Amino acid sequence: MKFHLAINLERLDDGLAMPDVARHTLEMVQMAEAAGFEIAWAAEHHALEMTIAPNPFQILTWWAGETSTIRLGSAVATTAYWHPIRLAGEAAMLDLISGGRLEFGIGSGAYQREFDRMRPGLLQTDAWRYMQEMLPAVRELWAGDYEHHGEFWQFPTSTSVPKPLQAQPRTWVAARSPITFDYAVANGCDIMCWPFTRPHAEAELYRRQLAESIEKHGGTAQPTFALMRHTAVYEDPAGREASIAAVTRVLGQFENLYQNLDDVIDGFPKETPLSELAAREQYEPEMLEQNLMFGSPDQVIEKLRIYDDLGVDAFIYYASMGLGHAAQKRSLELFCTEVIPAFS
Repeated sequence: MKFHLAINLERLDDGLAMPDVARHTLEMVQMAEAAGFEIAWAAEHHALEMTIAPNPFQILTWWAGETSTIRLGSAVATTAYWHPIRLAGEAAMLDLISGGRLEFGIGSGAYQREFDRMRPGLLQTDAWRYMQEMLPAVRELWAGDYEHHGEFWQFPTSTSVPKPLQAQPRTWVAARSPITFDYAVANGCDIMCWPFTRPHAEAELYRRQLAESIEKHGGTAQPTFALMRHTAVYEDPAGREASIAAVTRVLGQFENLYQNLDDVIDGFPKETPLSELAAREQYEPEMLEQNLMFGSPDQVIEKLRIYDDLGVDAFIYYASMGLGHAAQKRSLELFCTEVIPAFS
């Protein structure tokens, strides 16, 4: 099993200074590189302080200049917000600057609130259609001159400038539904999944859907299957309490966005009380500790072995969950020194 890091520039309130947030994020990526993590992932989100990422390629280019070996991935570029020529060019520029370290991740997008601002009139539930038109266009632009006459974009003959340094950058798709698994397998993409706070059965569902898609498309495809979970490794009850409290706060803000309650002031979403959530049992402390990658080093190793047995090729350590910077670094340090060696 390989290991990836997903981390955001993150503020849950205005108590953190942006230079401190930026420095912390970079230091976490450098720690992951030193420990042999394969990929560092940067997201795309807009007008939200909890995920400060207006352009993942800008973040990844910054990381590229401060690292040397870790690969750099967009998780994910929201295709409906981009034009194919611009997306192809910016991704290729990152590949050039980083020495061929691009991991090209695309997806449909998460929050209706963002679509209402970035692509007014588009329902998030329809955004997968943009992703399916975008990928072949980008690949053609990377290959050379190409004109496009699609449903969502039309342009005369053009090409990507620059071209990627890699002959064929690896493409990842964020998938949860059968239609997206089918598309990823049919187009030679790797898969990244996020079961949120749901039980292990959700990860089993994703693995089963992937297996069904592979069988449907001839049974020979071997996409990488990556699974992401919020992660906190701690040494004592105080560490557990701090981690549970931090992720509970983040999840309260996440539910505000996911339900499109539009209660956001100056970029900070109001925290939705868990008592108001229909599926609030998923946010009980015991359930969070059980379902997320939370625990002592030995407990985390045990959970990762379950994923390994399931056929997870890469575990994505999701570090951004509102935990203090020192605690985030201690968690990653414990993961690197006490957990990863069990999977060498």
